Amino acid sequence: MILISACLAGLNVRYNGTNSLDEQIRKLVLENRAVTVCPELMGGFSTPREPAEIVGGNGKDVLDGKAVVVEQSGRDVTELYIRGAYVTLHKALEVGATKVILKEYSPSCGSAMIYNGDFNGTKIAGAGVTTALLQRHGIEVLSEEDFQIV
Repeated sequence: MILISACLAGLNVRYNGTNSLDEQIRKLVLENRAVTVCPELMGGFSTPREPAEIVGGNGKDVLDGKAVVVEQSGRDVTELYIRGAYVTLHKALEVGATKVILKEYSPSCGSAMIYNGDFNGTKIAGAGVTTALLQRHGIEVLSEEDFQIV
């Protein structure tokens, strides 16, 4: 089974109430080969919500207490991101996920790139909080940009 970011399957769960539909990925869900998750919603957020970025590092640093996740207004939402990561990990283990496809650039889901924490659109190398936790548990995480149906 594959776990997939709900926004990639066309669900309007992104911070601004939109999705990031990828037809190839949506097909996996329709064929019951994948299950959707949204770490932010699973952590306690609603849609829409304020944009957030990791400040002071990446998802690994957040898990280690060395960085935080803040909304654009400055509110610290680190705890909700960590909670969502653990609920997602539990779901991945529950369904026996062999790989996870998450939305690149997200502070939860980014697997190679995230925003730099300045809310200016600049991207840096790094993983989001959920990706970092899944990887620590030996689960392969790909972005929609790296995934190809085989």
